Amino acid sequence: MPSFIPQPLFFVYLSGAMEVVLGIGLLFDLTQEISIYLIIAMLVAFLPVHFNMLNNQRASFGLPRWVLLIRIPLQLALMYWAYSYL
Repeated sequence: MPSFIPQPLFFVYLSGAMEVVLGIGLLFDLTQEISIYLIIAMLVAFLPVHFNMLNNQRASFGLPRWVLLIRIPLQLALMYWAYSYL
């Protein structure tokens, strides 16, 4: 979690809970479209985390640089994949 985000543990739990809620929202026709849009928004919001891990040795948890680099296009692919269900 980037250092400019206050209370990082709270946001880790919040984002995890939102992932579960939005995943459940995909199951119902009434909430499916809004869930897709919100999933895409979350994926966009997570991009700074990936760049932070790429640029901050401590935040990278010792992952190889190639793993950190591949996460960025993967994130974009996930956004496209979610969008393709609209």
